[in-house]
Amino acid sequence: MVKVLFFASLRARLGTAEHCLEDFSGSVAELRNRLGELFPDWQAPLQAADIQAAVNQEIAAATTRITDGDEVAFFPPVTGG
Repeated sequence: MVKVLFFASLRARLGTAEHCLEDFSGSVAELRNRLGELFPDWQAPLQAADIQAAVNQEIAAATTRITDGDEVAFFPPVTGG
């Protein structure tokens, strides 16, 4: 199982904080596509150019591989002070 978390304005736009996928193995880009297939309303928000991803709490590229047991987070850019 892959646990997918959504943060900040993305969470509000999707209407959920998390989703779990059984039997997923692929890249971050493939996960975005799979979620968009399962939930068509999520396609545009997840594909937005500014949405970042982290796998197991480390910033991830679109090509980063995801395997069973991983935690993936999607979030908009953040700033700090």
